[in-house]
Amino acid sequence: MPSSRIHSRIGVGLAGGFYPAPHRYELFLSAGCPRSLRISITLGLLGLRDSVATTFLGHPTVTPKAYASLRGAYEATLHHYDGPLTAPALCDRWSGRIVSNHTPDILRDLAGLLSGHDEACPSALRPPELAEGIEALRELLNRDVTPHAGSSARSAALDLLDGSLARRPYALGEELTAGDVDLWVALVHLGPVGALGDRPRLKEYVRRLCGHPAFPETPEVPGAPGIPDLPGGMAVVDPLPQALT
Repeated sequence: MPSSRIHSRIGVGLAGGFYPAPHRYELFLSAGCPRSLRISITLGLLGLRDSVATTFLGHPTVTPKAYASLRGAYEATLHHYDGPLTAPALCDRWSGRIVSNHTPDILRDLAGLLSGHDEACPSALRPPELAEGIEALRELLNRDVTPHAGSSARSAALDLLDGSLARRPYALGEELTAGDVDLWVALVHLGPVGALGDRPRLKEYVRRLCGHPAFPETPEVPGAPGIPDLPGGMAVVDPLPQALT
């Protein structure tokens, strides 16, 4: 079976044709997938909802055309591909091929050339001076702030994060950054707000960002505690396998 890792980048290796252009790209996102939610929120924060198309994948019986389109993109990208479909996936609508299914690269490209930012004009979501902090926070969240992390490690990480919010309104300072997207999604995917225990600052932080237009209005969905609605009213259904990172 061919590997399903696809690591092309926007604006990297222009001979490959993946240069930024409005309405050229489409994102396939899976309902209920934390990585897809991170990308969906990032699209809203960057004002890219009108220039980057988004297709949400629910259960195959509910969204068969979306699955067929994604299957076609994998087959156009990887010769004779017959492996699993994974999302998130960033696709080039001009060639029908997948640019990347590696979530960190997709997030960087959204905050970079696709939103009109580069080294000379960096995105406020990923300011250069906070790049190391964003990556360190993501590593902590991926390791210790998940439903599958050990309870002692998760509790220690949540205590650390709750304490940090006593000194600043956002994850890494006075302004909202990509670190807040990662933190908010990690927190709501732990379960209901009560799963945060006696940590009032984390609870207030989750509720406060629910009031931001780029974030879902509620972090919980009846019948699926802790799994937020995706913008656009997509109900949580069986997710696709998450893309490789």
